[in-house]
Amino acid sequence: MARIWKRIGIGVAIYFVALFTVAGMLVGFGRITQPKALKSVTDPFSRMDLLGLPPITRYKARDGAALSYRLYEGGDAQVAVLIHGSAGSSKDMHRMAEALLQRGVTVYVPDLRGHGANYPHGDISYLGQLDDDIADFMKAAHPRYKNAQWTLVGFSSGGGFALRIAGSDPGSEFDRFVFLSPYLRYNAPTVRAASPKEEASPEHNAWYSVSIKRIIGLSIFNFFGFHHFDGLPVLAFPVPTGIESTTATYSFRLEENFQPRSDYRADIRAIKKPAQVFVGGQDELFLPENFAEVFDKVRSDIPVTIVPGMGHSDMITKPEPIAAVVNVFPKS
Repeated sequence: MARIWKRIGIGVAIYFVALFTVAGMLVGFGRITQPKALKSVTDPFSRMDLLGLPPITRYKARDGAALSYRLYEGGDAQVAVLIHGSAGSSKDMHRMAEALLQRGVTVYVPDLRGHGANYPHGDISYLGQLDDDIADFMKAAHPRYKNAQWTLVGFSSGGGFALRIAGSDPGSEFDRFVFLSPYLRYNAPTVRAASPKEEASPEHNAWYSVSIKRIIGLSIFNFFGFHHFDGLPVLAFPVPTGIESTTATYSFRLEENFQPRSDYRADIRAIKKPAQVFVGGQDELFLPENFAEVFDKVRSDIPVTIVPGMGHSDMITKPEPIAAVVNVFPKS
């Protein structure tokens, strides 16, 4: 009997050694290359007039980091927190923020950790740190406008992250949620394939390139509680490197945190406050008509509005979709 157990033990040990060896090879040999520029997504931001952009202000997170945000001070009845998209920064939300300010809304626009004026770019310390940062931000900001109605507005990956927050404990700090062309996850039916002949998958998304091998290897390590290599990059975006306004790569833990959880439908189901979805009719990254299908199956009380003729970045840079979002807020 002892020999049998010894053989079983040796077999199990060999299995785990082999599994970790494969995972290590996937992580080590996984590579990412910067994708070709998708000008319809990036150009609207490069042309944006930043006149009146507020200076950077900082709040202290629980780990002691001084994280950046911009404040557009309006009235005290309505407050909006705007979350930028992937590879971006608080600057990207300037037009939306100014329009809300004209409505009398006070607007906060944080740079998420790993973005904007928060260095180093492209990484966080652990999965869930972005959630903790939002909780810490609200702890610092909420007392200033404790009697206001608070709305969380997220764009693209920021929309997916806003959905993540809405379906979890930090969402209790908000009274309403607005998701603008939200990224639900790579396998959601809302993701647009590169061509009609290709299935929707990370490899075919024109906005980023991804190392599937490295993600698989890191997922194996994570399954066994080994997170030492989670800071390695797994995504690359077609944006300039080394400047404050863009983040060119994401680590495994940042990529996983800056989106809904793996069951994004559970996040939708868990929303306890009013919510709305807006998406452009000509979105280059997503299939606008599929958003209503996804949300209706889970929460028919969350309306989906398709703004005709608008592309992905148009949702936060052009007057028509911005006006649609502003109209969600009562006039002060």
